[in-house]
Amino acid sequence: MDHTDGGYLPWSAAMDRALYGPAGFFRRPEGPAGHFRTSVHASPLFAGAVLRLLRLVDEALERPAELALIDVGAGRAELLTAILGELDGSPRDDGLRSRLRLTAVELADRPEGLPAQIEWSARPPAGSTGLLIANEWLDNVPCDVVELGPLGPRLVEVAPDGTERLGAEPDRSQQAWLECWWPGWDDREPGGRAELGLMRDAAWAEAVGSLSAGLAVAVDYAHTVETRPPYGSLTGYRRGREVTPVPDGSCDLTAHVALDSCAAAASSAAAWTRMLEQRDALRRLGVSGKRPELAMAGADPRGYIRALSRAGQAAELTDPAGLGRFGWLLQGVDMPRLTDLED
Repeated sequence: MDHTDGGYLPWSAAMDRALYGPAGFFRRPEGPAGHFRTSVHASPLFAGAVLRLLRLVDEALERPAELALIDVGAGRAELLTAILGELDGSPRDDGLRSRLRLTAVELADRPEGLPAQIEWSARPPAGSTGLLIANEWLDNVPCDVVELGPLGPRLVEVAPDGTERLGAEPDRSQQAWLECWWPGWDDREPGGRAELGLMRDAAWAEAVGSLSAGLAVAVDYAHTVETRPPYGSLTGYRRGREVTPVPDGSCDLTAHVALDSCAAAASSAAAWTRMLEQRDALRRLGVSGKRPELAMAGADPRGYIRALSRAGQAAELTDPAGLGRFGWLLQGVDMPRLTDLED
């Protein structure tokens, strides 16, 4: 796969090797949580919101005998583990835990000490009924990068040390995707960039298609056709800091997701589609950053401190300048719309 002239590869191939290869970033022992903070790591309120969404799906599906909860791009299964904890600590007993089948979808090896109820798989199980959630997964699905050079659009190739060069012209399918989903990008001055979403589209369509009935949710850094960035968004993260994207396995490699294109790619399997921002989705699922009344501090000091902490966590999850601006793509498969998430 490597070229003999410095190991240059298209960005998609370089990302795949650097993230998922034998020495890839996602196989490092510290896991993704050692380098960046997702909504799952930020607060248990996120797991609680996903559990409320799961209950809505369960009710819409009329409480099937087996209800799937599938976490795609699960990391070390932090979300599923937190949801099990929420169920164990809940006084509500509706038989959900006994009907629940949890699957963590991840290419890395199963971590030690994971609860036995969580299954581990490299792919979403086929024919599932329930909720599939992909939290910050699609931004790590490899993508090609195209740049407008002096001779027109060219695919960007990259060496393991991050050095780039312009390669071949985009093929017909790549050009067609750009014309449809990133229109006008090549009307700019040389140096303009776009990230091709074909691989993300295919990955999401496969994930949605794995459901026989239920809801598929993608949560990610996102843009739509009206808000595509003029120079793309490819970047790297290491130990909580944004760094130059270098495909050597030492850092996360991520680019924002064209969620509108992903939605269209899975439209044949979906009965309905809904897109909204995380701050709106979480508020509809009961996550509020409203501070407790000050009078509570005198009447119940400990309760006030707990409520204040929850409000701070909720504010982080719904911050429009941070996690709150994430895009949520919801697509229902053979199930009614969820009115709780409507305007």
